[in-house]
Amino acid sequence: MKIALLWEKTESNKVHCFLCAHGCVIAPGKRGFCGVRENRNGQLYSLVYGMLIAQNVDPIEKKPLFHVHPGSLSYSIATVGCNFKCSFCQNADISQMVADHGRITGREVSAQTVVESARNAKCKSIAYTYTEPTIFFEYALDTSRLAVNKDIINVFVSNGYMSMECLEQIAPYLAAANVDLKSFQNAYYKEQCKARLQPVLDSLTKMKELGIWLEITTLLIPGLNDSEEELKDIARFIYGLGPEIPWHISRFYPTYKLGHVPPTPTERVRMARDIGLAEGLRFVYTGNLRGDEGEKTYCPGCGALLIDRAGYTILSNKLRGGACPDCGERIPGIGME
Repeated sequence: MKIALLWEKTESNKVHCFLCAHGCVIAPGKRGFCGVRENRNGQLYSLVYGMLIAQNVDPIEKKPLFHVHPGSLSYSIATVGCNFKCSFCQNADISQMVADHGRITGREVSAQTVVESARNAKCKSIAYTYTEPTIFFEYALDTSRLAVNKDIINVFVSNGYMSMECLEQIAPYLAAANVDLKSFQNAYYKEQCKARLQPVLDSLTKMKELGIWLEITTLLIPGLNDSEEELKDIARFIYGLGPEIPWHISRFYPTYKLGHVPPTPTERVRMARDIGLAEGLRFVYTGNLRGDEGEKTYCPGCGALLIDRAGYTILSNKLRGGACPDCGERIPGIGME
């Protein structure tokens, strides 16, 4: 356990947690919505500090981050718990372990050990991923501070539900984030995730203002968030943030509580990509369609194939000094050499 950050004491020994947009007011002996922050005698504690449930060396493309050191390795860590309850969660066995089974488990690993392990594995980044990194914020913050001193960048894979105070604290150490924009309907967020849309939009806007490199992912679920109107709304919002922001549109496969919903038709994912490009986005990618044309990076200036991908594998990278060798167009991102 570790005393948490971003909370204040209120009446009757309750605490107000303002780590994320839920803003839980927690009575003594109770936990917040995430299930991993507990009020003990008027003090808020993180129950998952340094308790890793997952640590792996992944391709950075798996996050997915296509414009952050393409072809590099990322040391990926997570604890149990989440501040969303998505019906379609692909990592529900760990993200919903507390909610579904009342268990908190993991292996104790210090922040220093994470950074050294990342260095030994020749990873250019540490990814806080698999579950929502906000809920293990104290651990992520300590690790990220150590990482930047070893020339390792930090990336979040997030639902974007953190508070502005949380973002301001992590921003000096956070180079990039892939944020899920799961839908453009508040009703979808309420029904499928037990959350709200607006805080996610606010976080995306704040990240952009803070200079964090952004990529955005939408998991396309048949009949729930795949209408042309909604996809245009998402694309237009991203365009308003910046047309250079990559949008990843991933194919859904039946999982968790949506096991009865069929996989997204391939043509629907490709249609969504076409909408993003038509709305002016410069980089729109398809996900969970290995070998698809939408996995590749093309020059928005002349159309040349720059990075050829198959799944998480880079087949070729023709960038020269971060630019297209044919027309000189610079390709935005981090480490795009």
